[in-house]
Amino acid sequence: MSVPEPKSFGAVRIVETLLFGARWLLAPLYLAMVVLLALLVVRFILELAHAALQLPTMDETHVIMATLSLIDLSLTANLVVLVILTGYENFVARITLAEGDRRPEWMGNIDFGGLKLKLMGSITAIAAVHVLRVFLEVRAEPDRVVMAQGGLMLGFVITGLLLALTDRIAGHG
Repeated sequence: MSVPEPKSFGAVRIVETLLFGARWLLAPLYLAMVVLLALLVVRFILELAHAALQLPTMDETHVIMATLSLIDLSLTANLVVLVILTGYENFVARITLAEGDRRPEWMGNIDFGGLKLKLMGSITAIAAVHVLRVFLEVRAEPDRVVMAQGGLMLGFVITGLLLALTDRIAGHG
């Protein structure tokens, strides 16, 4: 015995199709992040050129500071790539690569929970680099700024640990 279709089935189907298609509204955001990535690359090149030109007159602390700035930009760029690729694959559509292109092992294996953990790990690493830069210039910074930076770093670490613990309890880790 078949169940009769409700009269509003057509309307429900339209709403569901519209909702499912709305995920494509995210695509321009990911494309904009590609522009952001390009800006980070330009900034990295400018910082590298500036450091190279200043290297003969730099002392050890300034060389380390320039290195940390470049590492910070690199980590931020990695974070942007991670968000672009995993966000697009998780929320919009699977990325189909051209023949011969190698897909990174992590692509397609990071779910939303994993993305949160990776983001938190990247943000913590970026914060750690910034805190290290503050500690290198500790004489130039007031004590309250140094303490606030250390507290912020500790907050990131605790948040990351809590996210990992929550993910593990939920059975995803």
